[in-house]
Formats: sequence, structure tokens, C-alpha cells
Amino acid sequence: MISVDEALSALFALVEPLDIEHVPLREANGRILAQDVTATRTQPPFAASSMDGYAVRRAEVEPDAMFKVVGESAAGHRYNGSLRAGQAVRIFTGAPIPDGADFVVIQEDTTRRGDLITLGRNIGNKDNIRPAGTDFEIGQAVKAPLRLRPADIALLAAMNIATVPVTRKPTVAVLATGDELVQPGEAPGPDQIVASNSFGLAAMLDELGAETRMLPIARDNSGSLKQALTLAQGADLILTIGGASVGDHDLVAPVAAEMGMEQSFYKVAMRPGKPLMAGHMNGIAMIGLPGNPVSAMVCGTVFVAPVLRKMLGLGTAPQPLLTAPLGVDVPPNGPRTHYMRARLRNGKIHPDARQDSSLLSVLATADALMVRPVDDPARAAGDMVNYLEI
Repeated sequence: MISVDEALSALFALVEPLDIEHVPLREANGRILAQDVTATRTQPPFAASSMDGYAVRRAEVEPDAMFKVVGESAAGHRYNGSLRAGQAVRIFTGAPIPDGADFVVIQEDTTRRGDLITLGRNIGNKDNIRPAGTDFEIGQAVKAPLRLRPADIALLAAMNIATVPVTRKPTVAVLATGDELVQPGEAPGPDQIVASNSFGLAAMLDELGAETRMLPIARDNSGSLKQALTLAQGADLILTIGGASVGDHDLVAPVAAEMGMEQSFYKVAMRPGKPLMAGHMNGIAMIGLPGNPVSAMVCGTVFVAPVLRKMLGLGTAPQPLLTAPLGVDVPPNGPRTHYMRARLRNGKIHPDARQDSSLLSVLATADALMVRPVDDPARAAGDMVNYLEI
């Protein structure tokens, strides 16, 4: 049995960052930017007005000064002349500043009669001009790796970048195993349950940026497992759920070994999630998750998510640990790292009283996994503890 850190290191060794593909900007949201991209233009490309008003010369701005309006500058339609003494150009937000002007008087500070404007008495010193390049300049880079958000997409669009280099999505085959399982919507027999792990994990994988393939449930016999694992070929990562322990009906490890899997490790000193297995099968990374619903989801958070991030080019790092004060006293922990379902209330963390690894209802109401180290002593309310966001 190995530690969580040892298991994570072994898992990182099984995968490498995937290759790069170029996608249209419209399809890049949520993808991982794989190479730096640089602006092909300056934004704004010209000095622009930040207000509706009149463009004038700053040296002529004084209370009650009068100007003749000689033209108009609007967004997309600049004034092509050059401003002379005593002249003003009607200007709108985002429009180019005319040559010769260096100040915009907002329209509320003027009175207009025909082609003449008169300034008010409290103009102030703000020129209401956005200089060229205020936002970014040509050649400015957006650095990779970066998970692209809507704001990043808007920035890339403004930089006139139409095609984006991103890491290819990892294809993950998810295989639930067990005679006891039926798909949601089917009628379970008297000794069966509805498969939940594969759906929860697929949702997690999709959210992380994977291309998820859910395979048919494999039954507890060699033929069914071999057929299912054959269907998984071509994936970048295979996740099996259940059947990875050492009982008479736990056939994943021996069947996978027959098909060429080289095992990296089996069993991790954690709870829930002890019967975790990993290895390589014909060049494909494979992780055998426990069958208990909470165990599978916790292992997804602790192990699968960091592995996917490495495949996406985001480096090798565990899930970030956060800290919070305990809201209740807790007894000592045992010889395995314990990931306890918990809730944050008023800045304090409260582990649920029920920690059985079969209770999905407890996981669904949790927003954190409180992490108890190996042999952690009893803790009192107010002690600082670590947790993972979920």
C-alpha cells in the first residue's frame, strides 16, 4: 500500500501532455491555450474619446469659451480634417480624436446654438481621451498554458486572433463493471442497483475538458470485460469502476493483465478509495477506481483531475489544499489519509457525521473534502485544517 503522494507521482508518470490542435476562436472557450499568442493590432488603434462631447484644443479650454463646430467624428467614421484654433468637432464615445485636438469637453458642460458651442464654468482637467494602446499593443502576448474563459475569448477576438492553438482534448473511456449494475432508466432486478459512478465521473471529466466515452457496463466475466476493454482502445485514458479489488468477482486486474496491462501500483493508504489500481495497457494509461460511489468520486477529485490537467499541459500538481478552522471537535485519524465530506458554514468547516463510502447523498450536500493526514491527532473546534474544494 502506497501513500497518496506516491500514487499521484506514479500516475503522473503514466501520461504526457497531448499534442496541439488549432480551433476556431468560437470553439476555444474552456480549452487550454497551448502556445503563447500575440496581438496582431493595437487596441485602441487610435486615440479615442471616452465620452460624448466636443473635441477641442486644451490650450483654448476656459470658462465661457466659444467654438465653431466644423464636423463630426463617430465610431467607424473619423473626422478627416485637422482642427484649427477656435474650432470644435462633435465627437461620440469610441470615435477617433481629430488631428489637432487633445481634449474632449463632455456634452453636459456645453451649450450649443447652431454651429456654435459655449463651454460651462466647471470643465475640470480630465481630457476624456483614451490613448492608442491603452488596452494592449501589437505583439503583446497571452501566455500559455491557460484555461480560456469568456473574458479571454473577448481579448483574443480584440487582438484579431481567429484561430487558437489549444491542447487536444483527452479522450477518456469510462467503464463501469459489475453484474449488479443497470443503467439509469432501466428497471433494476431485486439484487441490482443503478450505475451512478460512471455518470458522476463523466460529468467531472467533461467539466475538466475531456472527451468522455461511456462504454457499456461490463459484466463480471472475462469475456464481457475483454470485449469492453477492446472497445476502450484508442482512448488516451481508461477509467474502470469496480472490480479492482481481490475478491472472486473482481476480474479487472487479471483480465487487463492478460490484455497487456503493466501494473504500476495497487492500493493507496487513503479512505475512501483504498483499492485503487493503475498501469499501462498497450500504451494507454489505465486507472482502476473503486466501485463504492463516494470512493470513485473522491479518487476522481484527488487523482483523475490532476492527471487530466497534466495531459492538458497544465503541469503536475495535486489539487490545491485550502485551510479553514474546524467547526466541531474531531477524534484522532488512523493510518490512512482520510478525505471527509464536509460543509463550510460561516467560514468554518464541518465534517458530516456520516462518512460511509456508499452515501452519495452526503457527497451531494458537501462542498469540501476535509483532509486528515495519517495518524493526525484529535482536533478541537477552531483548529486549522486542510480541505479540497469540490
